[in-house]
Amino acid sequence: MGTGKKHPLTAKNSGASADGKLRLGERLAYGCGDTACNIVFGMISTLLTLFYTDYAGISVATVGLVMLISRIFDGTSDVIMGFIVNRTNSKWGKTRPWILWMSIPYCVSAVALFTVPQTSETLQFWYIFITYNLTTTVFYTAINVPYGTMSTMMTRSARERDLLSVFRMSMAPIGRIISVTLTMPVVKLFGDTKEAWAKAMLMWSSIAFIMLIICFVRCKERVAIEAAAKAHIPLGKNIKALVTNRYFWAVLLLWTVTCVHGTLVGTDLPYYCKYLFGNDTWMYSVLYLAEAVTLVAGAMLCPLLLTRFTKRDLSLWGCILAVVAHATLILNPQSFSLALISSIVRALGEAPLTAVVFGMLGQVVEYGQWKTHIRQEALIFGGGSLGFKIGTGVTSAIITKLLDASGYMSSIDGVDVAGQITQPGSALQMIQNIYLYGPLIIWAVAIVVLLFYKLDKHYDIIMSDLTAREARGEM
Repeated sequence: MGTGKKHPLTAKNSGASADGKLRLGERLAYGCGDTACNIVFGMISTLLTLFYTDYAGISVATVGLVMLISRIFDGTSDVIMGFIVNRTNSKWGKTRPWILWMSIPYCVSAVALFTVPQTSETLQFWYIFITYNLTTTVFYTAINVPYGTMSTMMTRSARERDLLSVFRMSMAPIGRIISVTLTMPVVKLFGDTKEAWAKAMLMWSSIAFIMLIICFVRCKERVAIEAAAKAHIPLGKNIKALVTNRYFWAVLLLWTVTCVHGTLVGTDLPYYCKYLFGNDTWMYSVLYLAEAVTLVAGAMLCPLLLTRFTKRDLSLWGCILAVVAHATLILNPQSFSLALISSIVRALGEAPLTAVVFGMLGQVVEYGQWKTHIRQEALIFGGGSLGFKIGTGVTSAIITKLLDASGYMSSIDGVDVAGQITQPGSALQMIQNIYLYGPLIIWAVAIVVLLFYKLDKHYDIIMSDLTAREARGEM
């Protein structure tokens, strides 16, 4: 301090202490960003397929084709956005302005998803293809990549980043609770028609817009590393540094697991409740709400547990609990009570990984800089966002393909004399199998990845080395 040498880590400390500790209000505002994203995307990743097949009258094969083709664009949009964020310079910083600029387009495009015109099947295909990709590939990416990156620019404290991750993932399910669990009752209230879905989505999008603005206004960027700001890294070198970062791939897989689970349960469970439990009104909302509330409560306990356990160990034991809890449902797949208990206990197991995964991604940024001398906040979070796209889009596409192959009947195929859709036994069996065995497989994958995850053990040494380097003006 007395040498007069400018430290490579600069900080504007409004709202934060000198050691990077953030105020509660800013943590809550940061969490509002993912609440807003999940209010909209919760509908897209769970109930959109049901809306398309059973209300808009679009065949399940068409829906699956749209989602499958869309994955081609998702594979590059997040990485491209990472480069764009790195090169963004505005009076609000690198990441914050994108939350402001994209808030209205994102919310408007989400409503457009639920206003499918009654026209030819070809025109319907192109309509849902365009609106789906505008919402997910363009506008969601342009909000979520900078939003995730912003946590690394708000503070460099590992503890504070863990807390930001906890607040983010504790508040994200609140968005899903608002939209997913309330949508079916609201749709029934508005007449149980295709138009009722658009009205519901308009309500949720309005709430999402307000929360995005709160996130933009209250969160501040403070971390700026001089050596990183001056460095001009070629594209090829940036890509090489990313793909050779083994912990990037590990955390990408872990984040993908949580997203696959949410999409798998959210997409298949409405069909499970409607056709296996014989209830399309309240059972789905109760099961989803029970899991979401438990997930929030479990995530809120994680800061206390992290004082005794590493992120890796806490997540590993949680994943084991999730597998055991879900496996009990195989004993009696027709029992709603067992499904409810299984969902609650499973959510307790899911909570640790869900809560800390973005804290892990923040550590991946530091590890990457330590290993390659290249700092890649936006690119790593952009690449990490692929986990969300893969987890939601690919999973939805696979589910629709499996349903189509099993002979699932959408409303376009006709209804019986009672006005109901009668599904063949093969479709009912497929709906049951997806829900019973899908979560078991993906949480087993998380267990394997965590068994080989060692970054927690080396992180303090890595940060000590980085501090020494940056004091010398090096990366």
